Parts: sequence; structure tokens; C-alpha cells
Amino acid sequence: MKKEFDWFDKEKNVSLLKKSFYGSLIFLILIDFFIHKHVPFEWAGYPIFFIAYGFVACYVIVYFSKLVGLWLKKREDYYD
Repeated sequence: MKKEFDWFDKEKNVSLLKKSFYGSLIFLILIDFFIHKHVPFEWAGYPIFFIAYGFVACYVIVYFSKLVGLWLKKREDYYD
């Protein structure tokens, strides 16, 4: 049987995607220093505040969900 290659199977394409992804991240971080924001609080106007806030929020959500999962987990023979 002939194996069909997907676009993501080629190392060159994956490398191109990674470079474009990291390039766009760097670009967005750099323009954050030059854009004037209309924010309700002074500390929300600092450069990369929303990047750090989003990262910390996702980190907290993931680990809080893991703790809730440990609390909700039942023994394997719970329903027997």
C-alpha cells in the first residue's frame, strides 16, 4: 500500500511553521511596546502585561483543574 505523506510529515514544513510561529510571537511582543492602550488601571498599561496575565491565568486553570480531578477521582471498583 502506498503511504501518502501529509504536509506536516516533511521536516522542512514543520521547521517553517515553527519559525513563522516564533517570528509572529516576537513581532507581537515588540509592537506591544509601541501601541498606546486605553486601560482602566495604570498597571494594565505596562508592556507585556496582558501576555504575562494570560500565561499565568492558563497556568492556574490547568493546575486547578488537575487538583479538582484528583478530588473527583473515584476508585476503580467504586461502582461494583
